[in-house]
Amino acid sequence: MDFHDRVNLPGEVIEQLTTDASDDHTDQFGVRRIELYPTANGMVYCLLEAPDEEAVRSHHQALGMHCAEVYLVERVT
Repeated sequence: MDFHDRVNLPGEVIEQLTTDASDDHTDQFGVRRIELYPTANGMVYCLLEAPDEEAVRSHHQALGMHCAEVYLVERVT
């Protein structure tokens, strides 16, 4: 899981990214979006399935987004 502080994306784009998370698509870095959690204050938390932290960072870099911190989530219940 990672987060982005003060994402400057229109609400429609965040909504589309959230919708796209349900398509089970894996990108060229082996990253699959599981869920996005936007907050009222402009932060977005991303729950991703990925081979490693570098893949997560590459995934976001390809989207033109800086990735603040990445946290390993071992299991989602």
